[in-house]
Amino acid sequence: MDSHKNGWFTEDELPNSNSFALSIKYERILHSEKSRFQEIIIFESSKFGRCLALNNCIQCTEFDEFSYQESIAFLPLNCHPHPKKVLIIGGGDGGVAREVLKHPLVEEITVCEIDEAVVNAAKKYLPSLACSFANSRVKLVIADGYEFVKNHKQMYDVIITDSSDPVGPAECLFQQVYFQNLREALNPNGIICSQAESYWLYLKLIKNMYKTVKSIFKSVSYASISVPTY
Repeated sequence: MDSHKNGWFTEDELPNSNSFALSIKYERILHSEKSRFQEIIIFESSKFGRCLALNNCIQCTEFDEFSYQESIAFLPLNCHPHPKKVLIIGGGDGGVAREVLKHPLVEEITVCEIDEAVVNAAKKYLPSLACSFANSRVKLVIADGYEFVKNHKQMYDVIITDSSDPVGPAECLFQQVYFQNLREALNPNGIICSQAESYWLYLKLIKNMYKTVKSIFKSVSYASISVPTY
């Protein structure tokens, strides 16, 4: 299926995509490129504002992005007594970092994004999210997060994995070895929070992911929020 045809952007890379798809009517395509890692599209929609899609999958829209960004940031931050150092794996649009910056105790944020093209596109077309990169507390590292955490032991109070779906460059961020590396990158009593899909579509994956994480961390919980376009 053509992802943007006749004025409609259609996400058909969904479970059981032969049965349903997500479509958003767009006014114009603002940006389209194929980076080293994925296809990046940003389009303008009258209902949802500007929308970012990676490999034809919606990642965020100006209309509802706050629900996701606030939740994945403040759930772990508010569970930690003093979250001074925060690592964000992924998060190339800058939205999660924007929310983490609101916490008064955070002193340093490292954003480790594998695809610099996502960052550049967000800075140009999604400034309400990418504004975080201009803050002096935010350090942007262009690198593979999977490899990055291996070399940073006991450094972070909170680690947030703001990944895309478990396909392509993000697939390794759902594996047991990755979560073991996250644990080793945490300071004592550190907390992780990871994007873990929707139980309406990925229940089997979530069950397996829960078992994997539970084998590494003592306390594990699954949280669900409402994000209409994700």
